[in-house]
Amino acid sequence: MTLPARPGILVVDDEPRSVEVIARVLDEDFDVHTALSAADALRILENEWIQIVFSDQRMPDVSGVEFLTQVRERWPDVVRIVITGYIDPEDIIGAINTAGIHQFITKPWHPDHLLLTARNAARLFQLQREHDRLSGELKLLTPVAEGRVVMRRDRVRQRYHFDSMVRAPGSPVDEVCRKAAQVAGFNVPVLILGETGTGKELLARAVHYGSPRSDRPFYAENCGAIPDELLESELFGHKKGAFTGAHSTRIGLLEQADGGTVFLDEIGDISPAFQVKLLRFLQEGEIRPVGSNETKTVDVRVLAATHRDLTAEVRAGRFREDLFYRLSTMALTMPPLRDRPADIPVLARHILDRLSAANGKPVSGFAPETLPCLEAYGWPGNVRELQNEIMRMLVLCEGDTLGTELLSDHVLRGAAMNARPNRDGGGDALADAITLEALSQGGPLKGRIERVEASILLETLVRCRWNKSRAADELGLSRMGLRAKLERYGIERGPMTQRH
Repeated sequence: MTLPARPGILVVDDEPRSVEVIARVLDEDFDVHTALSAADALRILENEWIQIVFSDQRMPDVSGVEFLTQVRERWPDVVRIVITGYIDPEDIIGAINTAGIHQFITKPWHPDHLLLTARNAARLFQLQREHDRLSGELKLLTPVAEGRVVMRRDRVRQRYHFDSMVRAPGSPVDEVCRKAAQVAGFNVPVLILGETGTGKELLARAVHYGSPRSDRPFYAENCGAIPDELLESELFGHKKGAFTGAHSTRIGLLEQADGGTVFLDEIGDISPAFQVKLLRFLQEGEIRPVGSNETKTVDVRVLAATHRDLTAEVRAGRFREDLFYRLSTMALTMPPLRDRPADIPVLARHILDRLSAANGKPVSGFAPETLPCLEAYGWPGNVRELQNEIMRMLVLCEGDTLGTELLSDHVLRGAAMNARPNRDGGGDALADAITLEALSQGGPLKGRIERVEASILLETLVRCRWNKSRAADELGLSRMGLRAKLERYGIERGPMTQRH
């Protein structure tokens, strides 16, 4: 059946004159069909796309309500309207109940009123169809939404899996992840120790997503960043009006994370007063929002972290011993970056790829002499400092690779200081990749001395960002003398190697 461009209306009345007049009023806006009996009307409904039926109430074979009752049973979406000259309240109620009448139009009717009623009925028909369509979509939406949630949850688990923690083969982090994976399945608190920027929160997330609670919420709170009053409100919640500024009731993180995990970073910075409140929660599993007399029981696993030596804090009386033992059922220590130098190139490349993609600035990688500098530096800020340094280099980079000329001065100085000691007890060469490699090679004394000299020349040039005048002044050489030595040893800007 080809659908008409205009809404279809069926007018049913046993009086031809009445049918003709109604059709003339509606003909401009609608595709009008007419019938002089209920039987003719049913045949039209079977063959035409009808959205609205106007039926006279008094007809010889059946009444309008009886006819529209049949229409309701067979074509329930059709909007049904009765035209009548006799209105009885009981008839109206009966017609609404049995035939589902949308509206009664009384005789004599006005053309504008009749046309407005038809337009509203057509709009109603469209809305009903849209409602039915959306209802069908909603029935399909639930399994689709559930599937999307499951898929995203799996992606998050993969993102925060222990194996996704970037490191080199044989890294000290391997043992930490092995222990963390063992404890992840047990519902016990875990205390994660380590310097700032070592990835303690990343390990906490791996523990959560490797546990049976992985499909429940994970929330992180930095306890050292906010005062006690706000921290109590953040974790336990508060009632409206509990304190100045509490304009509405707030649900705390512990209640929001019911069934899941809360990570409390910098737990060593909380005050003794708040330590008592946190200990009570760990013992009883109960919270009481600020300003409320009602306690609530929640099931939350607590993971905590700190850069402080909590054992020393306990001895000094600044941290409660009972809270320490509650938190440290299992203790894990994230090693600093300086103790895992083999991880630095892997981390650096991973960070560069991520930052390059996020900022839309593609680069091919690091220049060969850059990575040894990164490995030689001590990174007191650990992975976070490494990330900031690479971000800075990426911003300043004008070529395809990140060279040593982009490194911060303190990184270059630190790389030199962390290599071999000089006569004054300080540091004066780059890393093991240069000087220690030259010293470790055997051979005649003359050859070994030349290798050391070449290494010192290369280290100085890298640290001076290949400024030959500056390097010559530092080494006590003339520019021509430096050039001669570079030619002798085949030292060129690029990879940290020499042909000698």
